[in-house]
Amino acid sequence: MGIAGDIIIIILSGLVMGYISHLLRLPLILGYIISGIVIGPYTGGITVSNIDEISVLSEIGVALLLFSIGIDLSMKEIKEVKLIALIGTPIQLIVTGVYGYCIGNYFSFNNNASVVLGMVISLSSTMIVIKSLMNLGLISSLSGRVMLGILVVQDLAAVPLMIIIPQLKHLETSLNLLGFTLLKGIAVIFIIVVLGGKIMPIFLRNISRLNSRELFLLTITALGLGIGFFTHLAGLSFALGAFITGVVLNGSEYSHKAMSDIIPLRDIFGLIFFTSIGMLFDPVFFQSNIKTILLLVSLVILGKIIIFMIISRIFGYINVVPLAVGFGLSQIGEFSFVLAKLGLEEKLFDAKIFSIILSTSVLTLLISPFLLILTSPIYSTFRRVFPYKITSITKHVNEEAQNEIVIAGGGRVANSIAQVLHGLGFKFILIENDYKRFEIMKKKGFNCIFGDSSKEIILQFSNLSNAKLLIITVPIVEITKDIISVAKKINPNLTIIVRCNDIDELEDFYKLNISQVVQPEFEASLEMTRQALLHLEISVEAIQSYLDEVRRQKYTLPTNKVSEYITSLNNASRLLEMYWFHIEKESILIGKKIGELALRKKLGITVIGIYRKNELIQNPDIDFSFEKDDMIALIGSKVGKEKFEELFEEQE
Repeated sequence: MGIAGDIIIIILSGLVMGYISHLLRLPLILGYIISGIVIGPYTGGITVSNIDEISVLSEIGVALLLFSIGIDLSMKEIKEVKLIALIGTPIQLIVTGVYGYCIGNYFSFNNNASVVLGMVISLSSTMIVIKSLMNLGLISSLSGRVMLGILVVQDLAAVPLMIIIPQLKHLETSLNLLGFTLLKGIAVIFIIVVLGGKIMPIFLRNISRLNSRELFLLTITALGLGIGFFTHLAGLSFALGAFITGVVLNGSEYSHKAMSDIIPLRDIFGLIFFTSIGMLFDPVFFQSNIKTILLLVSLVILGKIIIFMIISRIFGYINVVPLAVGFGLSQIGEFSFVLAKLGLEEKLFDAKIFSIILSTSVLTLLISPFLLILTSPIYSTFRRVFPYKITSITKHVNEEAQNEIVIAGGGRVANSIAQVLHGLGFKFILIENDYKRFEIMKKKGFNCIFGDSSKEIILQFSNLSNAKLLIITVPIVEITKDIISVAKKINPNLTIIVRCNDIDELEDFYKLNISQVVQPEFEASLEMTRQALLHLEISVEAIQSYLDEVRRQKYTLPTNKVSEYITSLNNASRLLEMYWFHIEKESILIGKKIGELALRKKLGITVIGIYRKNELIQNPDIDFSFEKDDMIALIGSKVGKEKFEELFEEQE
């Protein structure tokens, strides 16, 4: 079958090793690299036959990987730890680069190989670090934010490195060529950023209005790869153009949708790329050079730990942070594979040096997650031996973000909910997959995301981890279940309200520990019934009691007593009515204090607010005195309301 058979072998082996990595709570990238080693030409057994063609195909994986990294770059991460990110990271890159160059000289690498080694070890792995932080629940910790801020700047720094490496072989003859290449790179990037920043949003807006997922995916793929091909024609890296395209899209209203849609395609081609990297690993070579490789691994990890710890301490971070940052960023990153492979293609070093760098990179990636796990016990031991005052800096959660509501699913129902929440002043994020509705919501000033709410990355963008409530308005039960599954993984304590279309779906939803299930058509029929009974002059208490019983019978399963109890409590508040009363200019209420009227004791009603001169006074105390033109907010039964009106309504 040729290359088609090779791709099938790659996918099947990637599935097996990826599954094993997942069971071991390791990043899938490690499984893919090991998969490449297993099916590579140096291990025997089932082997990929067209390695050169697979290597060419893997270039698309590199481009899509960097394209997605560009889209996902978070300027917010830099802002929160801006000093160490913007100043400390360049210092770290230079120091680590020089350190790597010295290591290369120690191992008798040529100058170009030593320079590339310095560049390679200066970068850390964004994917490995994020995955490890998520597994340990440290993504929102101070240590996690420092690491993410540093990684963002490192990813940006990879751009000039990709431009410089192809020109290293000319350094001995002329520095002018390097300067010219850098200027050319700056010019090309400027064209992409300026023109792309103006043209791409217009282009994507028109495509989005068609509401075709296939066309949108095709468009963003064409943009990433097409602009990458343009930079290739300009004599620069193919991957560089894709990365800059992602950066241009970053922060736009299309970035979340683009990221969620490109991920499956990126992951498939990424599998091919990392598998192709593994295919270059020669176990026999590793065994014959094991002392050199293990020494290099030790020097890289130890050196990076020390460098990151010192820089973290210089920028004022104390306690566990320097240790966590040092252990967390001690590995060699996925960008480094791109740089090393670029150095090999440019013949800056031979296959032996490349194999040493490759083996070192793979081993640091394997070791890194375990080092981060060891951070806490090592620090705890250190504290017991050297006790001192600890400053609590572990968690950092935006207080406003804790009050957020996420509305997932979009549509007319979500629009109506958003209107009410917006009017009441609640903070919320609306996820809308229909671009026309998304534009309408945006014009209304709503905080909204364009994307598919069933995708994990979209829910993460919505800040669901800090939300209190998730409202799912999707009418399709399978999609709703997918959203629930992802949401509970992100935020296990989340309160969830879902929509269902059929009574048979209730049991499935309650098994998922949902807070409340709502059937729109059933609720509409109850509201129509309520309005009809009001016109027939049935008391509010009787109507509400009847509707509560109907709801209880409809929504409560025989085995779900807890839900029945909660539903009864939720509906009890509806037996009370809130209404407004205007104090006329001659009313006997003027000058009276709330306490002396004893409204709660005599009439069973309570004053919960006063609207006076464009100001709302909430929960006034018993010494509060009424004035002319006050609007009083009262809550109580219908009987209490009628008695109050009889006493105070016409007192002129």
